[in-house]
Amino acid sequence: MPLTRQQKAYVYAGATVLLWSTVASAFKLSLGHFHPLQLLLWADVFSILCLGAVLGVSGRFRLLAAYSKKDLWRAAGLGALNPFLYYVILFAAYDLLPAQEAQPLNYTWAITLSLLAIPLLKQPVGVRELAAIFISYLGVIIISTRGDPLAMQFSSGPGVALALGSTVVWALYWIYSTRDHHDPVAGLFLNFVFALPLILVTCTLFSDPRPASVPGLIGAAYVGVFEMGITFVLWLNALKLTQSTSRISTLIFFSPFLSLVFIHLLVGEMIRISTIAGLVLIVAGSLLQRTSAPKSAH
Repeated sequence: MPLTRQQKAYVYAGATVLLWSTVASAFKLSLGHFHPLQLLLWADVFSILCLGAVLGVSGRFRLLAAYSKKDLWRAAGLGALNPFLYYVILFAAYDLLPAQEAQPLNYTWAITLSLLAIPLLKQPVGVRELAAIFISYLGVIIISTRGDPLAMQFSSGPGVALALGSTVVWALYWIYSTRDHHDPVAGLFLNFVFALPLILVTCTLFSDPRPASVPGLIGAAYVGVFEMGITFVLWLNALKLTQSTSRISTLIFFSPFLSLVFIHLLVGEMIRISTIAGLVLIVAGSLLQRTSAPKSAH
């Protein structure tokens, strides 16, 4: 029996959530073989190949011809945010922090987005939004201090700052990319193409663009395809097929918890109770923020 549109949407969304749940482990394992800039460089290359293949197979390469000079400058600017600046900061955070800490802290991007939407999108903030922000960042403190918030001694102050800083860059990228009305896969492809020279120059100056090891290159390929590439396409297909975006979007909240399972099994980290408690608060705050968002923002 063929699947219905909604069932196909669940398949695409489930595959996306499963793949997203593995990338924190892939980051940490790959950084054991690559410098963060090396990982970003080669992940970007593999992502370009992946997204280019998607555009080629679907016959959408011709859409790139519709970009004006202004559109191309915008795509280059967005590429400077993501993947360049975002992943430089994020990989540096993962290099300093255990994966079980970096992953939940990065997950607060939705709360960061709601904060930035106040000045940039002129969105009002209410009591529920403020409560959501407080709950989520209480979770951040619990994770960062490993369950001892009164001591306020962070496992890695720079690492925590970088993980939270990455959410600012991602939220800015999300806000400005929503103004781009071109095909989203074509837009993401151009972002990654324009970012490649920036990444290559930075990697040449501060690291070595040559791949240091085969395991690191395999990790970069995994990150490029499944974190930066195909998962984006799968998620877009899920949203296109679903009868209810809310049904699909709630599946995202399973990802950080499933990610902890992979971090334990693949990276070998013992997951602390404080990590789980903090993540519960972050997810609770994100859920509260989503339910309290004004309808006009959807």
